[in-house]
Amino acid sequence: MGAIGVRVMVVDDQVMVRAGLAAIVDSQDGLDVVGEAGDGEAALELAAEVGPDVVLMDIRMPGMDGLTATARLTAGADPPRVLVLTTFHQDAYVFQALRAGASGFLLKDAEPAELVAAIRVVAGGEAMLSPAVTRRLIDAFATGTVSAAPEGDPRLATLTPRERDVLVSLAQGLSNAEIGAALGIVTGTVKAHINALLPKLGVRDRVQATIVAYDLGLVRPR
Repeated sequence: MGAIGVRVMVVDDQVMVRAGLAAIVDSQDGLDVVGEAGDGEAALELAAEVGPDVVLMDIRMPGMDGLTATARLTAGADPPRVLVLTTFHQDAYVFQALRAGASGFLLKDAEPAELVAAIRVVAGGEAMLSPAVTRRLIDAFATGTVSAAPEGDPRLATLTPRERDVLVSLAQGLSNAEIGAALGIVTGTVKAHINALLPKLGVRDRVQATIVAYDLGLVRPR
């Protein structure tokens, strides 16, 4: 018997959509669908039974919606990574999903290869946003849609000066290599700083760290 791959759970209220997503996932080496649910409440119950690594989560569903289910799933011990899938482009859903603890946000019109890549990215502990969503995220800060936290926020005091520099560069969209070049440090040191600052900020990945950086006023959109 081969090794078990990434355990994926699919949550969507439309049966055909669930079946299509499950078929795409199951066709890939190293990805295994371990369950399907049609609403948030069922998703919570099923996740407790099957222990998924990644949950593909729809937003608009009858009963408990995907945002509420995401917040509850990610609040537990050893939570799964949640990749939110939606046909809706409104900024509010992006912010709500990310603040609820989602690790990624992908539009349903993405190509199957994009979906598969996104699953692998979030399963590996990173965050995933479609380019269009990332652009709107930055634009929303630029237009004042998202308010900044006060300068006296206690999270700032937990960061070393170098960690603040790394956070600012990260929030500007730089890769680890680019951050290293800008700050004159090696990539391994950049990774170490990121690994240190994430728990200090109470976040799990780069996307949520970026949101915090804007919230704290450390970065202003150009």
